[in-house]
Amino acid sequence: MSLPRHPKPFLNGLSGKPVMVKLKCGAEYKGYLGSVDGYVNMQLANTEEYIDGKLKVLFFTFGGHAQRLRLSGK
Repeated sequence: MSLPRHPKPFLNGLSGKPVMVKLKCGAEYKGYLGSVDGYVNMQLANTEEYIDGKLKVLFFTFGGHAQRLRLSGK
């Protein structure tokens, strides 16, 4: 099985599902994946920001440079 060349089709399949995104700077965000653009900027709804594992801020939407994304609870 070969890996896709671009993650957008995979990410589009996660639309509306709970995810966790880790940025290159180390910040982590949990929320529901709304949309992904051609540059893989992500919009999250009902978003929580975690720093050093502790909840810091609640957001409605988010876009930025993602390093990692995983389904929440897995």
